[in-house]
Amino acid sequence: MSERLYKIRFAFIVLLSAGIVFSCAGCRKGPAAKTEKTEFEIDKEYTRGPLTAHVRLDKAKITIAQTVLLELEASIEPDYELKMPTVDKVLENFGIVDWNNLGDKLGENNNVVKRYQYRLEPFLSGTYPIPAFTFEFHDVNDTEDKKYELTTEPIDIEVTSLLGQQRADLKIADIKGVVGMPAKITFWWILGGIWAFCSIFFISVFLVIWLYLRRKKMMKIIRVFRPAHEIAYARLRELVRRDLVKAGKIKEFYEQISNILRHYIEHRFNLHAPERTTEEFLAELPSTNVLVGSDQEQLAEFLRHCDLVKFAKYNPTSEEIQKTFNLVKSFIETTKSEEKKVDVTGTDTGKFAEARGA
Repeated sequence: MSERLYKIRFAFIVLLSAGIVFSCAGCRKGPAAKTEKTEFEIDKEYTRGPLTAHVRLDKAKITIAQTVLLELEASIEPDYELKMPTVDKVLENFGIVDWNNLGDKLGENNNVVKRYQYRLEPFLSGTYPIPAFTFEFHDVNDTEDKKYELTTEPIDIEVTSLLGQQRADLKIADIKGVVGMPAKITFWWILGGIWAFCSIFFISVFLVIWLYLRRKKMMKIIRVFRPAHEIAYARLRELVRRDLVKAGKIKEFYEQISNILRHYIEHRFNLHAPERTTEEFLAELPSTNVLVGSDQEQLAEFLRHCDLVKFAKYNPTSEEIQKTFNLVKSFIETTKSEEKKVDVTGTDTGKFAEARGA
């Protein structure tokens, strides 16, 4: 009798322990199964027959240095075939930084749900529309293969300037006075010269060895090429990130943005703009026939304005600084070409391209 009671108690303990384990596993699984939802400030829904489409934006107002997330979602009945919009063909005022196909899934009533997301960046400040998109669909059982369309409405996005009103009072600081050099050569100068000579010698030996070893690996280097406008856009984004205007470095801002445009012109049109003065470059430009008259006038206005700031100590207003930035970005946008590419192997730009799979 005692042995039977012992077996019953043992079985009861095993069943109780198993129940506790399964209940704890279920408790852990609940929160983990939840997926994080992206919050969209704008969500427009459109329906036609078996198709329901959503156009979503995570923000309705951004700065020129920010991006906006666009999501297109379409739910179609099982007996229909759907073609999603080609976004890059209709975008005018925004560029695609990145995009992602979130895959198909089954929704209510076995509807097929497709979702695409695009990360967009603005070209200029102002109010610009996200354009209308067209979804195409047809009945797979229809022998006539008649196609139908559902077209959405444009959605306005406000792109604000980088410069606030408080930056109108920025002043360029004067250069400091000349610092005199020591009149006599001392023992420490002699010792420093010997140290510098030794350092240069050892560095030279190291460079010779490094160049010799590098030469053996030259055949393994993969050449990286990027369009001239992509290089210019990357440099503009870096200029925005440094925010030289806010730091009061107006002259340095103009030197950087002038160099960006001059190098873009050299890469895009094979014109040696960086090595020449403004007057030399503008005198040669009409004979090249690579730019239309309006682009030449716009370029001349920009270069002379930069020279005033860099060499004549001209203090531009906030509106002039913003206009200068917008002019450079607009000039690059209107003259860009996917066919004209630059070898960026071994540079920071080339490493960026390799990381993105370029």
